Amino acid sequence: MRFVLASASPARLKTLRGAGVEPEVIVSGVDEDNITAESPGELARLLATLKARAVMATLTDHATILGCDSVLEIDGVAYGKPGKPEVARDRLRMMRGRSGVLHTGHCLIDTESKQELRELASTTVHFADLTDEEIDAYVATGEPLVVAGSFTVDGLGGPFVAGVDGDYHNVVGLSLPLLRTMLIEVGIPWPALWKTRAPYVYDETVAESYDETRGGTGRAQAAARAVNALLPAGGRVLELAVGTGIVGAELVALGHLVHGMDLSEAMLQRARVRLPGHVAAADAARLPVADRRCDAVVAVWLLHLLADSEPVIEEVARVLRTDGVFITTADKSDVSRYADGRGPTNRRAEDALSHLVAAAARHGLVLDGATTFVGPTRNTNQSPVYPVVRFRRT
Repeated sequence: MRFVLASASPARLKTLRGAGVEPEVIVSGVDEDNITAESPGELARLLATLKARAVMATLTDHATILGCDSVLEIDGVAYGKPGKPEVARDRLRMMRGRSGVLHTGHCLIDTESKQELRELASTTVHFADLTDEEIDAYVATGEPLVVAGSFTVDGLGGPFVAGVDGDYHNVVGLSLPLLRTMLIEVGIPWPALWKTRAPYVYDETVAESYDETRGGTGRAQAAARAVNALLPAGGRVLELAVGTGIVGAELVALGHLVHGMDLSEAMLQRARVRLPGHVAAADAARLPVADRRCDAVVAVWLLHLLADSEPVIEEVARVLRTDGVFITTADKSDVSRYADGRGPTNRRAEDALSHLVAAAARHGLVLDGATTFVGPTRNTNQSPVYPVVRFRRT
């Protein structure tokens, strides 16, 4: 099953991911500014429908497409994204101490069953009585300029929402309970989405903005310093999933000779600039390296992406010499989840430390070192602490 989110909203994507769903994102390109309807709720539903239909028209194979759009209603007037600081400032002053209704339209199109469902979820939002100083500071962050109603409940605007009556997720931009019932109506049980996670493809579009959207040089330097603290001094390092080479280049600056491997040609094009002559295309579970040839293998933010990390651990154990070390980040899924304010999921994280220790032991690797580093994350003002662990080949 191909599940497509017809929305550019990072909040909607984050909501789905938090519920265990990894959709394919295709932006509709619908011009929201020139569309009207008889009521704010109907406007939200119409925009959601137009988005879903626009994306469906671009597809050549069967898919289930979800379009969403949100509108805030106060005194019968619809408020979308303000776009300009002065508009957001005036709107927030009008809203403070009052209540409004956040409407989110949902349109689900299933091309297999030839069904189109159009639903509306509405949640009452009570706003805090903000001071002028708070409004000016909030507008200065830029967040209220690009969200419906000039506020978010899951971001910097969270403290300014005194309460909600109804579905919290609907205020974020997507009602999970409503989506579940819509999917059931077209014959798709919600757990089926957990089993159809599309592999994340690091194509040219992702590679182009990868560094700047993952903390840039600052986070790469922090990661490299943590890895360096666990590496033998001045040795040869094989880095798996080298990506753009941004961490590998920092390890070189710290005195190591780094060879990098990755599956993504788009990422390797960037890595070749940073690590000329020292990168190659390869699968981390099938390394083109002879047995017992490596002193150190490093994997930064790889294992959490895998459906099964043990084949990579087994392959690392094969290529490591006796007393060679494997250094990897761990528990990234949990770190990100806690930083984003979400609870644990039922799905085992493939980089969970408990899982890594057990899998490593089965292949002759023992945990013998650990450290941490602090790095920024997107869509939150918190700085999560990332664990880095070292396993030694016995």
